[in-house]
Amino acid sequence: MLWPALRVLSHGELSADQLQDLLSTLRLERTPRTEGPGAERSVAHRSFTDDTGTRLVLDLARSGEAGWVLALFFDGEPPAPDTVDSHRALLREAVERLGLTLIEITPAATTEEVFVVPPPSPGSPESTIGASWDLPYNDLDHMWPHVGLRKDAPREVKEVKLREVMRTPAWAAAPPAIRRQAEAFLNEA
Repeated sequence: MLWPALRVLSHGELSADQLQDLLSTLRLERTPRTEGPGAERSVAHRSFTDDTGTRLVLDLARSGEAGWVLALFFDGEPPAPDTVDSHRALLREAVERLGLTLIEITPAATTEEVFVVPPPSPGSPESTIGASWDLPYNDLDHMWPHVGLRKDAPREVKEVKLREVMRTPAWAAAPPAIRRQAEAFLNEA
């Protein structure tokens, strides 16, 4: 079973030449991936093994009409952090070189890799979606995976995600203990 180790979401139009350049740069075969999450949107992929013998799959998929997902998947043990970091640099460089807009990278290593939903424009009605707290825990450390972060994510990334959670209608219904922990976390910065 394939599991995502890294996912880069970007947006923008690519010409046929730019798409071919991306496929060549990443040495992707123009055949869709057939396994793992999101395989139905795959456009091209390449399977290989890392230094420890772990099977990795680098994949390009579509997300809507102008969205692109570049992902590194693994089968078995997760790849070494150095492997993920080198692919992060490779994929970020490709997105920037092609003039695509970076939306987010999961897991985020910097604040610019975190997607933050823009606040509603003044005068727009407040959303009632997510107005209840359905999370089964009262500890901030247990919340990080729920918002797409590892417990060892950089502090500044956690701050951005935490502030975003605190802007949602559900935050008012969060347990008092987790709200106090969140305030203490942000005040430590």
